Amino acid sequence: MIAKLKGRLDETGADWAIVDVGGVGYLAHCSSRTLSALGEVGEACTLYTDLQVSETDMRLLGFAQAAERDWFRLLTGVQGVGSKVALAILSALTVAEVQMACASGDAAMIARSQGVGPKLAARIVNELKDKAGALPTLPGQAGAASPIGGAGRDAVSALENLGFKPNVAANAVAAAQAELGEGAAEGELIRVALKRAAG
Repeated sequence: MIAKLKGRLDETGADWAIVDVGGVGYLAHCSSRTLSALGEVGEACTLYTDLQVSETDMRLLGFAQAAERDWFRLLTGVQGVGSKVALAILSALTVAEVQMACASGDAAMIARSQGVGPKLAARIVNELKDKAGALPTLPGQAGAASPIGGAGRDAVSALENLGFKPNVAANAVAAAQAELGEGAAEGELIRVALKRAAG
């Protein structure tokens, strides 16, 4: 199993990158978010990887964060979700947004992804709801708190206390975290989330 590639970015395409590791070029299929995070061709880069083997194909998938790879594995464990659909979801949404959507049962957020209909989105959130809080979302921090914990959870609770529905509150906080970054304070999250929820 190839778990990680560390080398030089050799070439990129619409949904793939080639990483040169000691003169060997590894082609990995990636989400658009991972591709944009890799930097310029010729620069040093690191990809967390997942190797998928079938009777007719062997495919290497690449991710900028270990958390993104973990979510890819969870998503492809859902019936009807192949690697293309999982990458489409991870291209449309950040890891934190996918996690928040599953935790709050917000199938509409997942359905924003290309190739994901309402029924499949509902199946994804139903199957992954209980697992949504178990995975870290911050790169390189295996024990990091999930966005539905800590300040994020408190901000969701604060919005719910103000009368917003749970899914509206969760979506607003997820959007606020995407805007402010993972380390945002509770007060800032609530301020931005209120604008999103009321907008």
